[in-house]
Amino acid sequence: MFTIGVDIGGTYTDLVATDEAGRTVFAKSPSTPADQSIGVMAGLDELARRLGVTRAAMLAATDRLVHGTTVATNALLERKGAKVALLTTEGHRDVVEMREGLKPDRYDLRTPPPEPLVPRERRFGVRERLKADGSTAVALDATALGDVITAVKGSGATSVAVCFLHAYLNPAHELTAVERLARELPDVSVSRSSDVLPQIKEYERVSTTIVNAYVAPIVRRYLINLEQRLHEAGFSGTLFVVLSHGGMAPVEEASRLAAGTVLSGPAGGISGSRRCADLLGIRDLVPFDMGGTSTDVSLIADGQASLSADGMLAGQRIALRSLDIASIAAGGGSIASVDGSRTLRVGPESAGSVPGPACYGNGGTAATVTDANVVLGYLDAAAFMGGARPLDRAAAEATVDRIAAALELSRMEAAAGIYKMINLKMADGIRLMTLRRGVDPRKFALLSFGGAAGLHAAEVARELEIRRIIVPSVASVLSAWGMLTSDLRYEVSRTHYGTGRISADDVRALFAALDEQAAGRLRAWFKGDITNERSAEMRYGEQVFEIDVPLGDLDLGTADLVAEIEERFHRRHEELYTYASRGQEVVFVNARVAAVGKVAQARGNVSSASPAAPCAPRSKRQAWFGAWREVPVYALDDLRPGHSLTGPAVIEAETTTVLIDTGDRVLVNALGWLDITLR
Repeated sequence: MFTIGVDIGGTYTDLVATDEAGRTVFAKSPSTPADQSIGVMAGLDELARRLGVTRAAMLAATDRLVHGTTVATNALLERKGAKVALLTTEGHRDVVEMREGLKPDRYDLRTPPPEPLVPRERRFGVRERLKADGSTAVALDATALGDVITAVKGSGATSVAVCFLHAYLNPAHELTAVERLARELPDVSVSRSSDVLPQIKEYERVSTTIVNAYVAPIVRRYLINLEQRLHEAGFSGTLFVVLSHGGMAPVEEASRLAAGTVLSGPAGGISGSRRCADLLGIRDLVPFDMGGTSTDVSLIADGQASLSADGMLAGQRIALRSLDIASIAAGGGSIASVDGSRTLRVGPESAGSVPGPACYGNGGTAATVTDANVVLGYLDAAAFMGGARPLDRAAAEATVDRIAAALELSRMEAAAGIYKMINLKMADGIRLMTLRRGVDPRKFALLSFGGAAGLHAAEVARELEIRRIIVPSVASVLSAWGMLTSDLRYEVSRTHYGTGRISADDVRALFAALDEQAAGRLRAWFKGDITNERSAEMRYGEQVFEIDVPLGDLDLGTADLVAEIEERFHRRHEELYTYASRGQEVVFVNARVAAVGKVAQARGNVSSASPAAPCAPRSKRQAWFGAWREVPVYALDDLRPGHSLTGPAVIEAETTTVLIDTGDRVLVNALGWLDITLR
């Protein structure tokens, strides 16, 4: 039996299949932005060819297909989501524009605020009101609700977000509104805040519910279409979707909580990174995922990836828990340009997969990072994608020449400048994840993955004074491989309402209810063992933000339960911000439980055998290291555990290339992965 992981990137769709014996086979297919399922099916054809079977036979023998999708992400970035209407408490329809009264740059008086996904004319107030404790102040006015539904119908909205004041404590009014919407507007998608994000903070709840309404119809349509294509092609297993928190869920759940898929693809990379940390016995890693369009960076500290509920995408607040990932507009397709002051810029614009870099020969005319790598000799134009897709070196040179002319530089100086600029940009992104959070990156190893990362990892690491780089054998498809290591996960949360210090009985009651709710829902998808992960969101009394406090190993029966939870909060606050104020009031805001169903992990093929002989390079070629140098070129497939080499060198695989600089040392570890030590 097979399990298959599919990750859709901006340029390529990556696919990985593993079988019960631990064999891993992967393939790539150009992404098809107009309909991503086309690229998925084409990739499955290629994957089947590499397995030596028909696509139908492969899918018939597949019990689980795990998918990372960028449908919701693209809909938000390109503002191509559903036409949304908002139903909210009368007098509160402008919360989405008032936001929190904050700006990204408080000193910039000219930057306009992000445009709301729902314009004011499609935001409707309904006469109803709950008190802060969830009791009714004003009953839901049936006539007013009917008038609003009529207005929604007249607005042409295809999706509705329902978010009434304090509905996280009492969803009765929202449920009534949703039931009536379903009867009177059966073809309209509906998202309610008490289902999407049942917790305190009005702006976060409204914004997240609107985002869910905005992307849900598109995500649902795409997943249903893909599921149908797969079943028609012979797949009888279960299609799972990776969510932003790193767990996976079936199509029904991913469609319901579509806002939870906005980091679906990158989350697979973090799952894979955690698995790499386990296999390597390394507790601290900086995952560095460079693809064709963007670079994603994050942290694995003490073997764990951090989760955050502070997500923002395209100016929209998404308060669902997600892995803490920073996405940088830097990839192999990033376009180089020269502005009016003769300053070289690289990105954020990308050539994407269509038309792609000029060297792809698909009509691209702008110089990109990939074109610069071809000019510098780092990429072999004849061997790209194993020779199946030769690159046009002359086209790459022509685009770089235009940059060189604008800067009055030589071709090689311009190409080296593009290479240097993109490396500095990515290093700055890693600084945001490390130095600005009080983390010293020099204590971490850099995990290099994504099709383009191997060409840049050494210089990015050198800029950060990181001495060790790990390049897995599945580096070019690690996000898809990581999806096969994702567990099933269902999260629920509940806000504690009350004044003063929370009681131990309240804590136990909150977690007992959430434990039952989370595990009960997960059992509908998963028949194996389920564990519950508990945490609390807490703050000091005068603060306006909460921090997440893990409570996984806490015995709820302990006598000093509240004191123990508060002490854990103090310690966590000190870890994050270097201080704790133990004399201040501590406020327990939200209880959270994640039910986790563990799935079988992808196995690493470990070898303790030493190679019979040193590995000889397959060829040599000219590459630019400040001047042209003839360097050995090794095939990654020829390297065995125990092999070692010293740079300068180039290591090539079908779908990735790793650049080894002068004096850097490479050891092939027991997994067959590259362990690089910088000079």
